[in-house]
Amino acid sequence: MAQPALPDISTLHTLPTANFAAILDTLFEPSAILRVIALPLARQEWASYDALIDGVGELLLEMARDGGMVDTERVGWILASHPRLGAKKVDSALSRAEQAAMERASGSEEEERKAEAEELARLNAEYEKAFPGLRYVTWVNGRSRPVIFEDMRRRIERGDPEAERVEGVTAMCDIAKDRVRKIRLLTAQLV
Repeated sequence: MAQPALPDISTLHTLPTANFAAILDTLFEPSAILRVIALPLARQEWASYDALIDGVGELLLEMARDGGMVDTERVGWILASHPRLGAKKVDSALSRAEQAAMERASGSEEEERKAEAEELARLNAEYEKAFPGLRYVTWVNGRSRPVIFEDMRRRIERGDPEAERVEGVTAMCDIAKDRVRKIRLLTAQLV
């Protein structure tokens, strides 16, 4: 499998639409709805990938906060493009690596890891029951499963779907910015 790469940001606005879509897929997870929503950003010049990610985030946050039912559903579908934490099948190599980092941060023995995996599955189901149409998205950032569990419980207890959409979009953008840094680091190591 080829390592993900990012073209120089100064060339982004000149790339074919399909290339821009592939970049969005790499940064955010593949989502046809996100591609359509973010397409107008393809022809703008961006100072950095972080600026592009912030631009996508602003669009999504506006939809999450002020959008009608159609916009909030679309945000839910975009968030659902991220795999569930602890999912057995994860298509994106970057997502697999991020989930593996959570596993390593837990540092648990096999039996404890199995119990944690069961708790994670239970909390995912509880979250999705509390917030129909949404998926729990967070930037793991080296946090262990028990720390993630606390965050999931806090968000479930809060019971605020709009806050969940906002927190999910914010996490999705944090993940995308982290991916840019990791791809750049990997690219620098290969040179």
